[in-house]
Amino acid sequence: MKLVKAATALAFVSALALAVTPLRAADYPAPQQGEWIAKDFKFHTGEVMKELKLHYTTVGDPKGKPVLVLHGTGGSAQSMLGAGFAGALFGPGQPLDATKYYIIIPDAIGAGHSSKPSDGLRAKFPHYNYDDMVTAQYLLLKDGLGIKHLRLVIGNSMGGMHTWMWATKYPNYMDAAAPMASQPTPMASRNWMMRRMLIETIKADPAYKNGDYTEQPPMLKIANVFFGIGTNGGTLRYQALAPTNAKAEEFVNKALAAPMKADANDFLYQWGSSQDFDVSKDLDKIEAQVLVINSADDERNPAETGILDQAMKRVKNGKVYLIPASTETRGHGTTGSTAKLYAAPLADLLNTAPQRGM
Repeated sequence: MKLVKAATALAFVSALALAVTPLRAADYPAPQQGEWIAKDFKFHTGEVMKELKLHYTTVGDPKGKPVLVLHGTGGSAQSMLGAGFAGALFGPGQPLDATKYYIIIPDAIGAGHSSKPSDGLRAKFPHYNYDDMVTAQYLLLKDGLGIKHLRLVIGNSMGGMHTWMWATKYPNYMDAAAPMASQPTPMASRNWMMRRMLIETIKADPAYKNGDYTEQPPMLKIANVFFGIGTNGGTLRYQALAPTNAKAEEFVNKALAAPMKADANDFLYQWGSSQDFDVSKDLDKIEAQVLVINSADDERNPAETGILDQAMKRVKNGKVYLIPASTETRGHGTTGSTAKLYAAPLADLLNTAPQRGM
């Protein structure tokens, strides 16, 4: 395993060049929407859904090299189309130039416009896990879109964990994998503890009513803001944003006053689906060239534990690109919002990974 420090002169110059010449989202082709139905989809629990709706967004020409982009918890394909991510990656000359690549961004089960509890089943919706979500993504690509092979799978946070699963579950289906803001080891320690508390806080709200609420439980927003501040944002950035008590109060007040469109059942399913994640035993199955992209101030996947370093010893062809913490990074949120910080190593991955089965 090779560890690549983002502070090298070459990487710094490349990142700086990208930072001073940003492209607008409009500089890449207009996203297209699609929907596919998976018939008689069987979940890991044994439950079967006759019609599982899978919504997806594509960018670029279908004749381009296919790239799968996977979003984080609570997000959707739409969350991967912002200026900080798509605007730094999908434009002309950028690493995932949409004139060369066919970018596919599914809404995961339980998110966006794909099937989810709030569609009507509420707490009776099958209790899916990450394996179900990745299986559904694979069926969408193989059977729905006829994609035989991927040039790259790249995902952020939950999408990063999904990327690890893709690389171990379908090792010959892609040339390269770039899991971000994630590690392949069990969902445990503070990461799971905080998720568990998030779930319990909402369930304990009397307004939740075991999922049969008529209005969103008030604790939904409070729990979400609490979890977000505790596990996202970056220590140095928060210190710069809120160096005084008054500024900290202002930040929290704005966060609590901001509208939240999430549904409590969808929310609980999304966070609970991660509980049994662990691909560490299958790392030797990976055939793709792997570039792990994490931030040094990631609150959920702290680099100082050494867990990722140990896991990478079992990945045949992989390395880690660790973004140094700064006021520009956002902790766990860095990779999904500030792609300019790792555009250069991502481009290098795509330029060097051998093409297999294209």
